[in-house]
Amino acid sequence: MGLIMRLAPIGAGGAMAFTIGRYGVDSLGPLARLMGSFYLTCVLFVVLVLGTIARLAGFSIFKYLRYIRDELLLVLGTSSSESVLVPIMEKLERLGCSKSVVGLVIPSGYSFNLDGTNIYLTMAAIFIAQALNVELSLGQELSLLLIAMLTSKGASGVTGAGFITLAATLTVVPAVPVAGLALILGIDRFMSEARALTNLVGNGVATIVVARWEGEIDRETLARELDAGPDVELAPAPAGEV
Repeated sequence: MGLIMRLAPIGAGGAMAFTIGRYGVDSLGPLARLMGSFYLTCVLFVVLVLGTIARLAGFSIFKYLRYIRDELLLVLGTSSSESVLVPIMEKLERLGCSKSVVGLVIPSGYSFNLDGTNIYLTMAAIFIAQALNVELSLGQELSLLLIAMLTSKGASGVTGAGFITLAATLTVVPAVPVAGLALILGIDRFMSEARALTNLVGNGVATIVVARWEGEIDRETLARELDAGPDVELAPAPAGEV
């Protein structure tokens, strides 16, 4: 792992050098706008979509983000949600979710509930099509969205999996050339951070929601833990209280 972390900047730098050398410095402008749009979309998705779901489930998305801030920082540094699989499961159990629900939803969510990856696949494919002057009809765009929703289910939580999944997505969309992947090769490493963070938050929210549906969550523990934060060890609730 240490060797990979030391070599990762070299790989990212080489990818950027290839993109600039092949397409010129002017290519950085559209790439920067793509990155900005992607990060903004992920933030809006977490705050508006997941925030609304969290509110309906009886907790605040902002308190939840504060509660898992250590895991978020680790994912930000590694660009992989797999790196916090065990810690996030422990955190969710501390929040009052039953061990059986956490053990089912989190591992399956790492393959079938990748919100950030799905957003990335759709935006990256549309960007490549526009960069190559490929006109997509509304029907083709909707088909691309549906295909991305399906292919994202086979992605994993490791670094770079989204880029490989994008290649698989474009192979079944004849209108968008797979060779266009070279356009975003240089910035994929930076976009993978937002993918991983969004995936992590989405899986955590999904676990709490499923636990509530199944009656497998202690709501009082959830409220107390989120109010206190992750650094405060609270005494367990008296037996019989839910």
